[in-house]
Amino acid sequence: MSEKNRNLKWEELSPDDQLKYEIAEELGLLDKVRTEGWKSLSAKETGRIGGLMTKKKRERRNSAT
Repeated sequence: MSEKNRNLKWEELSPDDQLKYEIAEELGLLDKVRTEGWKSLSAKETGRIGGLMTKKKRERRNSAT
């Protein structure tokens, strides 16, 4: 495990990065990300995270207005 992932500080992450980690956890990919890094994800997994990030951002933006 890399030093970067071992000492992850939630409060220091950008809102986008926080959302990315939340979605990775929801999809059951967080352990893989923490042990092997983001580059270990398949294109399908990465696309799924990106799609869900976009969906959640849109939902948050629409509910705020």
